[in-house]
Amino acid sequence: MIIEMFNGWYFFWLLASIGTFLGLYFLLKKRSTKTQKIVLFSLLLFALALHFIKCYFPPYSTDINRLYRDIWFVNICGANILLFVFIYISKSSTAKDYMFYLGILGGGIAILYPMEPIVKVDQAAETLDIIRFYIHHTLLWAVPLLMVMLGHHKISYKNVWKVPGSLMLVLAFIMLNQIFQSELGFVPIRGNDLLHTNYKNTSYIWNTNNDAIGRFLSKFCPNFFKTIPVGEHKGEAKHWPWFWLLVPAYSILTPICFLMSLIFDFKSFKTDITNLFNTIKSYFKGGLKHDI
Repeated sequence: MIIEMFNGWYFFWLLASIGTFLGLYFLLKKRSTKTQKIVLFSLLLFALALHFIKCYFPPYSTDINRLYRDIWFVNICGANILLFVFIYISKSSTAKDYMFYLGILGGGIAILYPMEPIVKVDQAAETLDIIRFYIHHTLLWAVPLLMVMLGHHKISYKNVWKVPGSLMLVLAFIMLNQIFQSELGFVPIRGNDLLHTNYKNTSYIWNTNNDAIGRFLSKFCPNFFKTIPVGEHKGEAKHWPWFWLLVPAYSILTPICFLMSLIFDFKSFKTDITNLFNTIKSYFKGGLKHDI
């Protein structure tokens, strides 16, 4: 099963992902709220269980180093597999907003651009892991979207400013995972340079990973966060771990989430804008009458 952009297998899994969402939606939309919540929560539990079940098939069962490296929650989608289980049963609207936006963005982008399956060294021997990849990322975008479409959580455009902060907290959690991995020897121990790790990941916490997306994000990062400020390496170019993503997170993610929110909350946005213009109009009319 060779996955390449726009080949037969690519479209098979893309359609399978969309079909899974549609099937779940039509299956659940006339069910009771209790049944809907049980099904969605069970899917999230299954995704978390699958994260550990992968230990028993290639490449993890045949490469102990990769098993030790990837069984931790060391990227955004991996962390979301764990966190979504707890977020879904929580009462935090902010956490569920994060689940909605980052689930759809992270899972959806991975389905549209399945980088991991594309770069498999021996795809014939890793078929089960490719299937696992698509199951995980389909559930990451489908469950949060169903959560909102079935009425279990209401999206408000007014709360999109909170999403980048939630993402930064999750990135801090991922960073802590990576530090423990490194210090405990699950990945190569870091050298004397505190700002460098030998294992990179797709969350861009430590630097841009020197890829197109990372370089794009870096354009929104202030130069202050791209240079070592003190010590032996003072003045050298290096992105500050975690901090360099602060400005890109707010400047890029906020407008994207805002546009997504309008799909579900456009009526409220339209009403608020109308009220704002009416207030401004009334103010100027009142001021004009006063002058006269």
